[in-house]
Amino acid sequence: MMEYKGFIGKVDFDDDAGIFHGEVINTRDVITFQGTTVDEIRQALHDSVEDYLAFCAQLGHEPEKPFTGKLMLRLPPDLHRRAYIAARQAGKSLNAWIADSLDKTTAHAH
Repeated sequence: MMEYKGFIGKVDFDDDAGIFHGEVINTRDVITFQGTTVDEIRQALHDSVEDYLAFCAQLGHEPEKPFTGKLMLRLPPDLHRRAYIAARQAGKSLNAWIADSLDKTTAHAH
C-alpha cells in the first residue's frame, strides 16, 4: 500500500508486462497509476492524485469522500442477536460495540 494526501493506493505487479499498476482504493472515483520502478509508481500515484484534485477544482466539485461514518449493515438474525447480547454484556450500545470490534480487528489495516 502507498499513501499520498490521504489517498491510499494498492499496487500490483504485472510480471508479463513488467510494470507495476495501482488503483486508489479509498474513493469510489477511479484513480489509477502505473510505473516500472518503485520511484516511478510512487511518482505516478502523486501525479494521478494531483490530476484528480485539479480536475475536481476545475469542475468546482469537492473530491469524492465516500466515508461518512454511516454504514448500513445486514446481518443474519442469529448474529444480530449474539452481537446485541455481547454489547449488553460489555455495557455498550450495539453501535459502540460494533465500532469497537471493528476498530480492534482493523487496527493494522492502514
